[in-house]
Amino acid sequence: MPLSAAIAGASGYAGGELLRLLSGHPEFEVTTVTAHANAGQPLSAVHPHLTSYRDLVLQETTAEVLSVADVVFLALPHGASGALDLPEDVLVLDCGADHRLTSARDWADFYGGDYHGAWTYGMPELAEQRAALAGATRVAVPGCNVTAITLGLAPGVAAAVISEDDLVAVLAVGTSGAGKSLKPDLLASEIAGSASAYQVGGVHRHTPEILQNLRVAGGSQPTISFTPVLVPMARGILATSTAKLTPGVTGAQVREAWDAAYADEPFVHVLPAGSFPRSGDTTGANTCLIGLAVDERAGRVVVVSALDNLVKGTAGAAIQSANLALGFPETLGLPLNGVAP
Repeated sequence: MPLSAAIAGASGYAGGELLRLLSGHPEFEVTTVTAHANAGQPLSAVHPHLTSYRDLVLQETTAEVLSVADVVFLALPHGASGALDLPEDVLVLDCGADHRLTSARDWADFYGGDYHGAWTYGMPELAEQRAALAGATRVAVPGCNVTAITLGLAPGVAAAVISEDDLVAVLAVGTSGAGKSLKPDLLASEIAGSASAYQVGGVHRHTPEILQNLRVAGGSQPTISFTPVLVPMARGILATSTAKLTPGVTGAQVREAWDAAYADEPFVHVLPAGSFPRSGDTTGANTCLIGLAVDERAGRVVVVSALDNLVKGTAGAAIQSANLALGFPETLGLPLNGVAP
């Protein structure tokens, strides 16, 4: 019998993507969906594309409503997840930031408000996290920008083929990363035909999480300058990350580091030399595609990583972690193939 699943924040983009992916998962049955402003409405009113859920009605987001499920996925604004007290025997996966950071100081500096502690981190490809997820009951799902940058740079840091003290990443990011709430700067008339940088100068909330991950990968005191750029596409991230090449390291050694790191990973794929991914190549798929080059003149390694911010960047990562926590095959119910055009 499938496990019952509840999705808090089901009316948003991340919640909708969780619903889409779980509809094809053989071990889960979504029985409860909740929202805030949209509570009381049929789910079909906010997600008309999810035909298989047309009989579900959005309920209030409370611990009492959610705790009837075996597995709870939280797709809530930052600060909301930490306030929910759910039974210990329920598997909870938080797609927000409330439980990602291990440092209370980092939380205070970048988010503010109450710090609710760190949960098991839901990035199986990072260091020992796959083993840590087995049997976990509380999982923090990584940020989407964090995933693109971490998966791009971690192999180089772990193998010491790049220097950790001069990391730079510039990301082209789709508008769904900002959520579904109406914002003037996300209107079609504002973003069509234009690109704009935001949260520039080390202030983006994902910065401490990226550095935390690079330390887990083997770095001691990494630094990164990370600039997201909003581009006129609905979903997707294309991250271009660069780092100084460690003196004496060859291009062959660089490629070996990334190839070895991801050789057995089902969802992270390093493309052949000279090939680089497009963000659209990952649309709808739980994959991260990586292109790699060495800029000999500048003495830098260039890593281009692409993923769908709503799948491998959020909902797919949550389900991948849930599979591991429950002892299911890691790839169960998750698409490898993207959608084109």
